[in-house]
Amino acid sequence: MTIVVTVKVNDGIVLASDSATSFVNTEGQVVKVYNNANKIFNLVKGCPIGAMTFGNGSIGTASIATLSKDFRAKLTDPMDPMHLDLQTYTMRDVAARAKLFLFDQCYRSEYPDGRPNNYIGYWLCGYSATGTLPEAWEIEILESECTEPRSIYDPAPYGPRWAGDTEALDRLVLGLSSRFTEALVDMGVELDLARQIRSDTAGRLYADLTLPAMPIQDAIDLAKYLADTAARFSQFSLKAATVGGPIETATITKHEGFRWVARKHYFSSEFN
Repeated sequence: MTIVVTVKVNDGIVLASDSATSFVNTEGQVVKVYNNANKIFNLVKGCPIGAMTFGNGSIGTASIATLSKDFRAKLTDPMDPMHLDLQTYTMRDVAARAKLFLFDQCYRSEYPDGRPNNYIGYWLCGYSATGTLPEAWEIEILESECTEPRSIYDPAPYGPRWAGDTEALDRLVLGLSSRFTEALVDMGVELDLARQIRSDTAGRLYADLTLPAMPIQDAIDLAKYLADTAARFSQFSLKAATVGGPIETATITKHEGFRWVARKHYFSSEFN
């Protein structure tokens, strides 16, 4: 799995992720974890648009990182049908293009009949061309289907969001294990009622950690803290450590655009 975190405030949105990438077999069992994957991407250099990925780290032989750079090339090529008009685009447009490229063109070509136990999440974060507040949109590839783009900040418009291996942050922020609903069902509670109890209980126990006017530096600190907490939890869990490696962070603000805060390199800047 992995952990990806966003923290949205008035002045921008912070992206944070670990660096673990897990390889699973067709039964969904983790067979290998590497701790140097890239999961945060600047999609249009000079513009306030970025992306994050979680779940399966590749489509066929191409990593999601490489495919994201291929996608970036399409967005910025005036001759490509996916070219983005920087004067009029919306973040929903960007998410729709991501679905067209990653799923319709890449995934379906590689797996015409789908792939068992496969899951890829992709978040598109940033500002629409005429937008005043940051947005975050999600697409999910599940075996043989892909969801339509949806906003991850509806209905609550601010604060942290996370995906991947959510157990640690579900417990920390929501006050509930991600297995809470399953536990209620095992105790004999009907599924729909168990889901309602979870929703009501999480609303009562939710830990408020942000204000809309939180400065961007504090939002950075919070995003790093949440990602690191998930990684530490995974380190000591008696399961495969599917969250780990360096924590990378970036910010997207209206006027500064996409900016790296912490980033790993496999090469030395001294020689490059």
